[in-house]
Parts: sequence; C-alpha cells; structure tokens
Amino acid sequence: MRVGVVILPIYRWTEAAARWRDAEQAGFDAAWTYDHLSWRSFRDEPWFGSVPTLTAAAAVTSRIRLGTLVSSPNFREPVTFAKDVMTVDDVSGGRFTLGIGAGGTGFDATALGQEPWTPQERQDRFEEFLELADLLLTQPDTTFRGRYYAADEARMIPGCVQRPRVPFAVAATGPRGLRLAARLGQAWVTFGDPKQLEGRTEAEYTAAIRDQARRFDEACAAEGRDPSGFGRILLNGSTGERALDSVDAFVDYAGRYAAVGMTEIAVHLPVPGTVFGTDEAAFERIVTEGLPQVRAL
Repeated sequence: MRVGVVILPIYRWTEAAARWRDAEQAGFDAAWTYDHLSWRSFRDEPWFGSVPTLTAAAAVTSRIRLGTLVSSPNFREPVTFAKDVMTVDDVSGGRFTLGIGAGGTGFDATALGQEPWTPQERQDRFEEFLELADLLLTQPDTTFRGRYYAADEARMIPGCVQRPRVPFAVAATGPRGLRLAARLGQAWVTFGDPKQLEGRTEAEYTAAIRDQARRFDEACAAEGRDPSGFGRILLNGSTGERALDSVDAFVDYAGRYAAVGMTEIAVHLPVPGTVFGTDEAAFERIVTEGLPQVRAL
C-alpha cells in the first residue's frame, strides 16, 4: 500500500518548500495538492496556484511523485493546461501525475463569471476535456473540434517525459465517471460514497468503497482494459472515519481498504485550527511508526 500526503497550497514558498522536502524525507510515496482558486473554509485565506507550487516542489525534491488531487474543467482550458502539465512533468523528471475530476458546484466553480453548470454539463465537459487532454499530451500537434473545447494545430513539443504521456488519476464515483476512468485513466481516485460520508460504521464505509471498486472493475471490462493495471487512490478526510487519531487507527484503516483493492491512501498534512487540524504529535507518530507498517501491506 502506497501512502501519499496532501499539502495544501496555503503557505508562502519560503515556508512551503520545507514541507515538500520533509514529505519526501519522511518516506511518503506521493505529495499532492488541491487544484482550486479557493476552497471552502480557506476561501478568504492565503491560497496559491497549484501549477507553480508543484513546479517549485519538483525543484526541491528528487524522488517523490507529485500531482494535483484533483484538477477540473471548472477554471481550466485543455490546451493551455496541457502545456502546463507537460512542463511540470519535465521539471520533475517524469514524476508528475495529473489527478483530474469533473469538479463540483460552489467555491471556485463560477469564478470565471460563468453560470453554474448542471451535473450533466459538468460530466459532458469533463469527458470532452479529458479526451482532448489525452490527445494533446500524446502527440506533437492536435486539431480538435468539440462541443465545448477546441484546438487548432496545438503544439506540444517535446512532449512528456513519461510516455506516452503523464498518467491520469481520474476521480469518479458514478457510472459515467468510472467508465471514463477505465477508458483514459491509469489510476482511479475516490473519497468515498458521496451519499454516505457521515454517520456510518467502519464496515459500511468500507462496503461502499468495495462496491465502487467492483463497479470500476466492470467498467474496465467494458472498456477492454485489465483492472489490475490501475492505481486505486483513496483520499482520506471526507468521511466520519478517524484514521489519523493514532497509529493503530491508521494501520487498521489502511488495512481495511487494502483488502478491497485500494493501492494508495492520501492523507492531509495537518493544518491546525481547520478541518484538517489533526493532532500534530499523533501525525508524527503515524509517519514514523505507521507509515512503514502500511507500506508493507
């Protein structure tokens, strides 16, 4: 079982650089950040751009994988974003993973002045966005005409360090999203069942992910792809589970999800006084004592 850490883009780089270096030195397999313009309770607090942050993180690390968890079409455009993705992949020496999803409502979903999209339009845009991003990142020039996005001889030279392109970690819980993840992804991301985030038992939370994993397997079969070749990433922190209370709780949490096929757990670096205000001493023990146990699963 791999373990990743989410480092929110809330720190000036003079302070943030050490957090990214420390994540690598601690033994985390991946370091992620949110790709938003603002986010929930941090909306009126410092919040920096994900692409410059990851580029800088690439320059102060050498081993750890880096990525967005996750980007969305809410304020991204495929051609310009693909150029950014190609560049971060180059600076990192091929350590970048593009975590990407359909996005949601509120927060920065209308920051560019657009009207809110319906759930169907969000998914329609997401499918077209990802299809075009796949083309852009796998060939030197792309011409494309879609309903929402277009490219006219868009150049992506020299291309990604990783071939044929950077891996896509596609966030999905519904049928269309799971099918898209199976078709174009190299990894699948979930945070739990959106309808069962609170008030459930550990067994119920685990059963929800088991059911999602089963449906993802079915989507892979429908797309003619081997489900065993995919990474399966669980983002911790959205459900009522208390995985970061202690080393034992963390190891048990990871073990339950390893048993249903998840291959990576992503936890948030503590941010005191916020929804990510995990006890820092407990988190340190999880890193030093729990991380080796979980990575051996």
